[in-house]
Amino acid sequence: MKRREFIAATAALLASPRHAGAQRARRRLGFLAIGDGSGQALNQAERVFLETLRSLGWVEGKNLAIEYRFSHPPDRVPASAADLVAFNPDVLFAAGPQAALALKSATSSIPIVFVGIADPVRLGLVQSLSRPGGNITGFTTNVPDDFLAKRLEILRELVPGASKIALLINPDNPMTRPYLAEKISGIIRQLGIVLLIVEATKADDLDVAFASAAAQQADAIVDFGDSLTYVEAPRIIALAAKYHLPANYMFRQYANGGLSVYGADVGDLMRRAGSYVDKILRGTKPSELPVERPTKFELVINLKIAKALGLTVPPSLLVRADDVIE
Repeated sequence: MKRREFIAATAALLASPRHAGAQRARRRLGFLAIGDGSGQALNQAERVFLETLRSLGWVEGKNLAIEYRFSHPPDRVPASAADLVAFNPDVLFAAGPQAALALKSATSSIPIVFVGIADPVRLGLVQSLSRPGGNITGFTTNVPDDFLAKRLEILRELVPGASKIALLINPDNPMTRPYLAEKISGIIRQLGIVLLIVEATKADDLDVAFASAAAQQADAIVDFGDSLTYVEAPRIIALAAKYHLPANYMFRQYANGGLSVYGADVGDLMRRAGSYVDKILRGTKPSELPVERPTKFELVINLKIAKALGLTVPPSLLVRADDVIE
């Protein structure tokens, strides 16, 4: 065969459907999170997840195709889950309880890795932490000795004498009511405080919730932690400032404008989730990967906000802080 004919034959082979299929034979990942409705935009913690995958050899657009869905409001999540299942991914990733539940309902065969769920056993996602069973595993945000009491104690150190503290919750979060029924009375007895429950199920409810906290003369407020409040962090920070309410938040993204943060290191959870996705892509079954709890926590204090609120941060709290924003 002449050289020109060989090149032409090779080109034809490369252009053939069979070869084109081979070129597309990259692994597939479906990514589901609750977004702000402004489009596809990864937050800092979610970018850590992708960076971890790259460090493990999975490069988007090269050997990994990723389909993203950022659903807002949460009632669109089931449709987004169905879209991702139709994408026929090798593995699905879920950020938060609504996303995890929607994906679990949409498929019993495609592996799912979740992050950001307080109690996946109570939620019915897994059989147990050590033996999750089925097609789903992941990482919790909670530990056995729950840290809501610690968050309230941090606020009382920041606001000495605080006796009324508002707790901002989303009653539509499937974890909220079981938690309140089991834990709150004990925390109230332990700390000797009045805990005012204020609710928001959608963004517009947040203004009413903060107004209610102020009307009930709350000394401070704690954001319980939910997909809604995570997405609406800037609005919540602005409302806390408007009503002059010292606040404690669960996620580090609130530190830019929020007074204090105490919770699991979400970036670390995302790194660990990336390693689970890597293992699944290489053949490990989700049922062989135990659900793991957070091992790193962050305490962040914003001195600028403390000053604006007229608060003096005790040195004992500053010493314990992982990060102090001045």
